[in-house]
Amino acid sequence: MTANAARAALLVLADGRFPAGGHAHSGGAEAAVRAGRLTDAAGLEAFCRGRLHTTGLTAAGLAAAAALGADPYALDEAADARTPSPALRAAARRLGRQLMRAARTAWPGPELDRLAAAFPRGAHQPVVLGTAARAAGLGPEDAAHCVVYETVGGPATATVRLLGLDPFQATAVLARLAPVLDQVAADAVARAREAVREGRLDALPAASAPLLDLTAEQHATWPVRLFAS
Repeated sequence: MTANAARAALLVLADGRFPAGGHAHSGGAEAAVRAGRLTDAAGLEAFCRGRLHTTGLTAAGLAAAAALGADPYALDEAADARTPSPALRAAARRLGRQLMRAARTAWPGPELDRLAAAFPRGAHQPVVLGTAARAAGLGPEDAAHCVVYETVGGPATATVRLLGLDPFQATAVLARLAPVLDQVAADAVARAREAVREGRLDALPAASAPLLDLTAEQHATWPVRLFAS
């Protein structure tokens, strides 16, 4: 694939209109809003920054390793080990299943077919995204950037709906965080390259956000909620 074609594939994969179901998930923002920890643009920036350096870094490392051709079954086990919340594991697999359907239509190929057959109920979303990036002719940097953008893009969009936050303010938050996105993606790729080179997936990032895990379990019990997670 040419560089221009690969760039176009990256734009498709990162596009919020790509039918992978991410729009139905707030990334923990709904629970944070309900708890009063996220009330304005400054709170959104702090929330997104925290997600980037924890769950975002971890997911980006997994996606980058998948894009490098690491064993997807071992990566899925690594993702499970890094996701202590049953609610978040279920959400990650649901998103992975939905992403798989879209990716196999856009970039049909044997790697995605094998992964879909091995995980009929869905592999973890970062593993599917990295495999989809590989099928689209993209590299680990591309996969990692898609993940870190999604890590903050989802909560930002959700907060606009949950708080009635000015969309311009939400976009400004993402613009201010752009250098952090690049930094986290670069860190994730470096760790993924090391892990794949040495055959040690335990070298992948394993940063966690315990409060997100706890609130995800609480959020899953709410009888009425706007977002799935």
